[in-house]
Formats: sequence, structure tokens, C-alpha cells
Amino acid sequence: MARAPDRNTLDLFRDWEPPRIAVGPNCEETRGPLDLVITRLISTAIKKSERSREDIAQHVSAYLGRPVSKDTLDAWASPAKANNRIPLDAFVALIDATGDHDLLGWLPAQHGYVVVPARYADLIELHLLEEREAEIARRKAAVQARYRGGRP
Repeated sequence: MARAPDRNTLDLFRDWEPPRIAVGPNCEETRGPLDLVITRLISTAIKKSERSREDIAQHVSAYLGRPVSKDTLDAWASPAKANNRIPLDAFVALIDATGDHDLLGWLPAQHGYVVVPARYADLIELHLLEEREAEIARRKAAVQARYRGGRP
């Protein structure tokens, strides 16, 4: 006779997803020509922010020490304004103003890298050291086997 499923025990893994480690935008935001991708990323960061566009523009202005208007911010986020490209220092200020760390991961991802929070750096280094130790142990075992096999 088949056993009835246990409905009283919680499924610990059903609704669990591993934490997101690397930051970066989703694939849909990074498709297309580079100029459109950049404007799309800026627009998305502004929309996701809890701050108003005016507040973001003020924060960017304060960060840079030069005036940046809401209209300038809108131009950077508009694919129709191809002549208005965001300067790199303003892109950094925008990340600070919006708190959208996904913007940090976009450029490194273009070159095969990921951005992870600093708290994971030691864990990554530890993993790399363990991999190196395992490689050395394999090589040592191979040399020992050759040495033992070659004895008279």
C-alpha cells in the first residue's frame, strides 16, 4: 500500500533560491546596440530607484560638484537623444544616486568578468587556494606512483 504524502512537514527547498552573488542587469536589458543598451540601463536604474528624477539629478550634481539637471538625466536615459551620452564620472554618480548596483556588473560582464560584493572575496580566494592544493596533491601522488613503480 502506498504511503500518503506527509503534508505536515515543510518543504525546505521548494521556495528557496540561492542568494544572488554577482551583480548585473538581466539579459533583456543588454541586448542591442551599445548606445541603446546604455540608455536602457540608465532608464531602468532611474525607474527602479525610490528617488524622483529631480532628487537623482541633485544627488548626481552634488557627487560631481557640477550642475546636472533633470533634463540632462532624461537625455542620458533617452534612446532618441543619441548625441547626449553619459560621461563615465556621471555614470558612477548615477550608481551612487540610484543605489542600482546592477549597473556595476554590466561593463565587466562585457569582458567575461563578474562583480561580487567584497564580503565574498575571501571565500573566493579560499576556494582558489583549495583548488591549487588539490592540484598539488594530484601531482604529488602521480610523482610518488612513478617513483614507486620505477624501483627495482
